[in-house]
Amino acid sequence: MSKESFRDIIKNKAKLYFIDALGAMAFGLFATLLVGTILNTIGKSFNITFLTDVLWPLAQKATGPAIAVAISTSMSAPVLVVYAATVVGIAGNELGGPMGVYIATIFAVEFGKLVSRKTKIDIIVTPAVTVLIGVFIANFVGPYISAFMNFLGAIIINATDKAPFFMGIIVSVIVGIVLTLPISSAALCMMLSLSSLAGGAATIGCCCQMVGFAVISYRDNKMEGLVAQGLGTSMLQMPNIVRKPIIIIPPIISSAILGPISTMVFKLENTPLGSGMGTSGLVGQISTFTAMPNVPFIKLLGIVLLMHIILPAVLTFAIYEIFYRKGLIQDGDMKLYFK
Repeated sequence: MSKESFRDIIKNKAKLYFIDALGAMAFGLFATLLVGTILNTIGKSFNITFLTDVLWPLAQKATGPAIAVAISTSMSAPVLVVYAATVVGIAGNELGGPMGVYIATIFAVEFGKLVSRKTKIDIIVTPAVTVLIGVFIANFVGPYISAFMNFLGAIIINATDKAPFFMGIIVSVIVGIVLTLPISSAALCMMLSLSSLAGGAATIGCCCQMVGFAVISYRDNKMEGLVAQGLGTSMLQMPNIVRKPIIIIPPIISSAILGPISTMVFKLENTPLGSGMGTSGLVGQISTFTAMPNVPFIKLLGIVLLMHIILPAVLTFAIYEIFYRKGLIQDGDMKLYFK
C-alpha cells in the first residue's frame, strides 16, 4: 500500500469519525433530548403533565439509541448493525453518557461491518458481534470517559465562574468557531456538560457566528441566506472560509467582545443542550429560559434579544463594514449556492 493511499484512508476515516459521526450524533440528540427538553419546558409552563411525566422521561431514555442509530447510519452500516446499535446506545449512554455512545457505537459498527454478510447465519452473527463489541467498549471505557468529560467540563465551568472576563472570551470564541467548522458544537457542549456562565458564553459565540454571518452575507445571499444561516447553521459558509479565511474574523471579534459582557454584566446561563446551538431553531434561546427560571420573563426576553440577536448582528456588521471598505472582504466572498 502506498503512502498516499494510506494517507487517504486516514483522511477519510478522520472525516467519518470526527465530522460525519459527530454531526449525526447531534441529530440524534436533537430528535430526542432536544425535542423532549422543549416540550418539557412547555409542559412545566402550562402544567401539562403528559409532557412532563410521560413524554420527557421517554425522550431521555431514547437518547442513547437515537444517537447510536444516527451514528451507525452516517457510517453506512448494514441494517442489522444499525438495529443492533440500539442496544449499544442504551449501554453507552448509561455507562458513559453521549460520548460513551459515540465511542462504543463507532467500534460496534466497524466490527459489525467486518462480519456482515460473511456467514450463512448473518442474522445472528452480525447483531451478536455488534452488540458484544459495543457493550464491551461501553462497559470498559464508558465510566472513565464520562468522568473525564465531566471533569473537563467542570474545570471550564469553574474557571469561567472565577475568571469570567478571560474565560468569557475563550469559551465564546472557541465554541463559536466549532459551530461554524464541520464539527458539532452541540455535541461538544453536551459531552462536556457545559452549563452555567460557560454555557451562556458558548451560546453567545454561536449566536455571533450564525446571526453575524446571516447579516454580513446579506448582500450576497439575501433573505434565503439570512434565514438559512440565522436559524440554520453558519457551517454553510465553510467552503467560503476555506477560500477566504478572513471572512470569519468579524464574527470571532464579536464573540470576543460579547462573551465577557455575557459572563460579567448579564450573567447569562444555558443548559448543556442549548449552549452549543446558538440561534439554530431558537433552541439556544429556549434553553436560556430553562436555565434561568428565576429571572422575570420580560427582563430575560429583553436580554436574550439584545445579546443573542441584536448585538451580534450590529457588532459583526460594523466590524465587517470596516473590512469591506478597506477591500479586505468583497461582494461574492460569502455567496452561498443553494441546491
